[in-house]
Amino acid sequence: MNTNKKTDELLVREAVPHFPECGALKSFVRITQGHINDTFRIECENGTFLLQRVSPVAFKEPLKVMKNIEGVTRFLHDSIVKEGGDPKTGCLNLLSTDRGTAYWVDGENEVWRVYLYVFGMSYDTPKNAEVFEKAAEAFGRFQHLLASYPAQDLEEVIPHFHDTPKRFRDLEAAIAANKSGRKDRCLDLIELALARKDRIGKIVDGLKNGTLPLRTTHNDTKLNNIMFDEKGETPLCVLDLDTIMPGSALYDFGDSIRFGANTAAEDEKDLSKVHFSLEMFQAYARGFIRGAAGSLTENEIRLFPYGAWLLTYECGIRFLSDYLDGDLYFRTAYEDHNLVRARDQFALLLDMEAKQSEANAIIESLL
Repeated sequence: MNTNKKTDELLVREAVPHFPECGALKSFVRITQGHINDTFRIECENGTFLLQRVSPVAFKEPLKVMKNIEGVTRFLHDSIVKEGGDPKTGCLNLLSTDRGTAYWVDGENEVWRVYLYVFGMSYDTPKNAEVFEKAAEAFGRFQHLLASYPAQDLEEVIPHFHDTPKRFRDLEAAIAANKSGRKDRCLDLIELALARKDRIGKIVDGLKNGTLPLRTTHNDTKLNNIMFDEKGETPLCVLDLDTIMPGSALYDFGDSIRFGANTAAEDEKDLSKVHFSLEMFQAYARGFIRGAAGSLTENEIRLFPYGAWLLTYECGIRFLSDYLDGDLYFRTAYEDHNLVRARDQFALLLDMEAKQSEANAIIESLL
């Protein structure tokens, strides 16, 4: 990532002329929120735009990323127009290059793109159940708008991303290798993880046998990927489409619950603070169902509690595997950071299991 101001200026001034809809560049500022792509807000002759360089580190095949985004954004645009909405704020809009493509490749073989800038604000954490429900409605509407999109045509830009059985095999390999020599510090978590092996394949199996529909999934449904209006009241559109892939709506729902219905931070050391909030679960489920507007099956909705459980389990074993491997994947701030994260996820998981009947009852009431 380039952090030198002069280097940034050279990069931006080289990229912008390849997107003629922008017009002449007036000014720019680097956006530091987010840690993957190089992102700039650019003020140009014809308006305000978002310029991004796709990270070659995070995405080894960036043209596949762009293929997915181009197809999905065009489909979203047309769907919003058909429903009488405003596609300029209801979805991301890519600009074309001087060659008519949706991206420009520079001399270093790196991929650049420009979006129309969507003015508004986002939340990093759900300050209350109302905000969480509104975000859920936006992600549910995302599913509704893309319900007929051919998900099977999407590229799998991160292979096996939510293949929980594959993640489980990775954990088994990490336990066996014990590269960090830390296994004795987390035997209790290993026991909890291994004991749940028989429950982890329901979504993967459902997608294979057709009992769950293959859908276009976002795969990064954190709250700050919803742009609200400038008052923070009305959700406008879903951001950050880099991880768009084929999958299950339960992945997007479950990951939102994993972080949004946890009463503590993801790396809270005091596990007495970690609880599964049924209030937040109910708010999110209600909003997601409303936004999806009938596009979800009854089977999918009934599996909402399972999706939340599975994504919490999956994240927990990913933290645990990385801890055993020596912290090779997740960035850590101290020696046992990944262990703390894993313990947090498993504490949440256990509380989800204790409240499973209540969560099921909530879903039945919404059905």
